[in-house]
Formats: sequence, C-alpha cells, structure tokens
Amino acid sequence: MVDDEPIILKTLGRDLRKEGYEVTPVQNGEEALEALRRKKFDLVITDLIMDRVDGITVLKRAKELDPETMVIILTGYGDMPSAIDALRLDADDYLLKPCGAEELHFRAKRCLEKLELTRRLKVYEEVLPVCCQCKKIRDDTGREPGTGEWVSMEDYLRDRTKTEVTSSYCPDCSRKIREELKSLKDSPSPPSSR
Repeated sequence: MVDDEPIILKTLGRDLRKEGYEVTPVQNGEEALEALRRKKFDLVITDLIMDRVDGITVLKRAKELDPETMVIILTGYGDMPSAIDALRLDADDYLLKPCGAEELHFRAKRCLEKLELTRRLKVYEEVLPVCCQCKKIRDDTGREPGTGEWVSMEDYLRDRTKTEVTSSYCPDCSRKIREELKSLKDSPSPPSSR
C-alpha cells in the first residue's frame, strides 16, 4: 500500500490487516518502486497524487514487472480524466478518499478474485487436451481452442517438436512387468491332462 499521508497509510493498512491481508506500507512512490523491484505483489493500492513519483508511475511499473498484478488507484482528487487515464493504463480499480474499510475490503477482494480467475484460466489454456481413452492429443495449433484435430502423441511430438518417439518403460512400469514375469515363472504349472 502506497500513500504519502501517514494517517491514511496507517488506517487503511490496519483495516486490511483486520481482514487478513498481508500489508507492506510504503510512504512514497520511490519506496513503492523499490518494493516492486524486491518483491512480487498480488495487489498494489497506490495514492494517485504524490511528490516526485506519482501513482500512475507506480501503476505502470507494477504492470511492467507483472501484468497480472492488480492495482487500485486511491485518490482524494478524483476527477473523470484521471480515472480514465488510470483505467487506460490497466488499473484494476479506482477509489476516492476517504473510503470506508468495507469498501476497500470489497474492492481488494474483488481484485484478488479476478487475479485468481486469471491464473486458473492461464493454467487451463496451457493444459494439453489428451483423450482419456485412446490418449490422442487435440492439436489446436492455429485454430480456435477446442476445434483442433485429434492426433496420436507420436505424431503430435514429431510434427510440433521434431522429436521422434521410441517405446520404452518408465522405472515403475519396468519393475511391475519384471515382477509379473517372475510371478508367472515361479507359479506352479497346471497339471497336464492325459
């Protein structure tokens, strides 16, 4: 949380801690830029108007370092142009001071929920769809997700990565097969019928 007004920093920081948030308070934009260099943050709440380094600079730097970082601009000098500028630069929310603890918590919670959904979607986008029955892979390369052709794993790897696939056993499967063969070898033969 970034604010050059100590009372705001203390009060809002206390309110967020009561809701279970870990808060890193910094008193100006320069300290905020240094904190962003040292540590990854899920959410940055920054005052808009500060000497030397303003909230827009903090917003830009936070998004440069990690576009997923949520940023709420907090200001006592809210006007339409500053709100539009902040939102154009990917601010995730814009709050006017003074704001109540409930409102701040609601906005912070909403930003963090959005971040969690973004992260989940990213995971799902990176998952390679594999048929649970035949083990073919859907190759969506150059197509709308979900419309690709189903191809064998060997063809997919050969075409996409130029890797040839050879058959082998992993250590667990190899051990299991050796145990099965040994048990077959050690089992008594069925009596012959004559």
